[in-house]
Amino acid sequence: MKKAVLAAVLIALGVLFLPASPASAHAALIGSVPAPGSIVGTSPTEIVVTFSEGITAVTGRVQVLDPDGKRISGTPTVSGTTLRIPVRKAAQPLGTYLISYRVISADSHPVGGAITFSVGAPSATPPEAGPAETHRSVTLATPVTRFLGYAGLTLAVGPALFLALLWPRRRSRTGATRTVYAGLALVGVATLGSLWTQAPASSGAALWDLRPAELGQVLTSDYGLTLIARLAALAAAAALLPAVLRGGASRTRGLALLAVALGGFVTWPLTGHAAASPLAAAVIASDVVHIAAMAVWLGGLITLTVFLLRRTDPRVLGVILPVWSRWAALAVVWLVGGGVVQAVVQVGTVRALWETDYGRLLLAKVGVLAATLAVAAYARRLVNRRQVPASGAGAMRRTVGIEVAATVVILGLSAVLVQVNPGRSATVDEGAVREDGVSQTLTCPLYTLQFNIFPTQVGDNNTIHAFVYTPAGAPLPADEWTVTSQLLGKDLEPVTEPLLPLVPRHHAAGAITFPYPGQYEIKFTVRIGELDQATVKTTISVPAAGATR
Repeated sequence: MKKAVLAAVLIALGVLFLPASPASAHAALIGSVPAPGSIVGTSPTEIVVTFSEGITAVTGRVQVLDPDGKRISGTPTVSGTTLRIPVRKAAQPLGTYLISYRVISADSHPVGGAITFSVGAPSATPPEAGPAETHRSVTLATPVTRFLGYAGLTLAVGPALFLALLWPRRRSRTGATRTVYAGLALVGVATLGSLWTQAPASSGAALWDLRPAELGQVLTSDYGLTLIARLAALAAAAALLPAVLRGGASRTRGLALLAVALGGFVTWPLTGHAAASPLAAAVIASDVVHIAAMAVWLGGLITLTVFLLRRTDPRVLGVILPVWSRWAALAVVWLVGGGVVQAVVQVGTVRALWETDYGRLLLAKVGVLAATLAVAAYARRLVNRRQVPASGAGAMRRTVGIEVAATVVILGLSAVLVQVNPGRSATVDEGAVREDGVSQTLTCPLYTLQFNIFPTQVGDNNTIHAFVYTPAGAPLPADEWTVTSQLLGKDLEPVTEPLLPLVPRHHAAGAITFPYPGQYEIKFTVRIGELDQATVKTTISVPAAGATR
């Protein structure tokens, strides 16, 4: 059985290191003014960026760079889902601007990214953003801290419940008592670890690159205050526990400990998906029930496996196990009930169960849970048949060991699940803004041409803007524009369309259709005056529908 438990722990740790598609996409960018990839005539004085859920700006990580790469943004403000960034006029206003942002979404996950827009025409070399992704070390550490926190809860709650209400009078309480305090300590370490990882997660830095200012910002945020409240609940629980663990606590002390425990449990959903979900109050309540039931069930199984099944008199077990069986059955009912409420809200649609990472992980968790409940049902039959004393004790130990091993895997899946975007957000993610356009600069002896095609996708919803300049960079009026597109590698004729000259006359716009995904050769033919005409060409890639660049 020890080998089975060890194998389960290794499997769970392996699950933790699976790439969790990831944690950086919980609040999705759904629009901005100016629009991503757009070309506007004048420099804006304010940029407005809108997200799919409430956000908090990370200090110093929201900026706007002008075409020369200089920062021109002031202090951003946030109102719900809207981020407003004041900007001053650039010294050289024509060209591509970069909006770089890093924010904390309502479910406490950091989100980073960058979008661009252009004034007059795209730049030949747009400014570049720094890395927007969460560092790999933080991506790995975050589910580990969650797993350790869940493990600490099970080690604290299950043994404490047995010691307070069901412990045999002649058995030593020392080992179980130490386990309870070890569980509290583990929750404390995991909580401090979560505070630590949130700081570099917010800035995009590595786990070991912690700066006091960033940590201070985390500690004063809603996320930080919630975790500080969890630490306070742990301290209060540690003060109330000694008498309870001796089995002689007063009713008042017991109720006080129960209230403190409930307050501590509430902090878990407040730092996850539940806080940002629809029907937040119901989902938070169901999450509290789900976590508490898990701690009771798994913690009780560990207590039986480690402390009671091997060295307790069979007659005593005959009294303890039926009571535990009823507790476990009740805990499982609440565990499943709380899980169902969360699944209905967080998954959103039936299709999301197999079409999203969240849904697939949830199905895996449900599958392991179903197998575990089947084993638990067998153990319950053993208890009801009074087969545990003597000959049935070995079978009982094996079944309980299997339950413990399987639930360790469930904890690992849960730790990863809280880092993955809920299935309900799949529709939002599909509609999130992505800069799929193409901007390039092409040259020939007659002129330099800058163009932008947006969004560069299959179909006819693609817009072209083109600008021509003299070799020295001055605007060059043009009299006639055409664009030709041809899908390479297929026996299809090229398609030529005129572009509409706009004021100023060095600017033209039009539409282009890409009937199939693949590599396209794009040619621009521009006539300057009555006789001068030249063609420039390039190759661009058009992804399949639903694919990303």
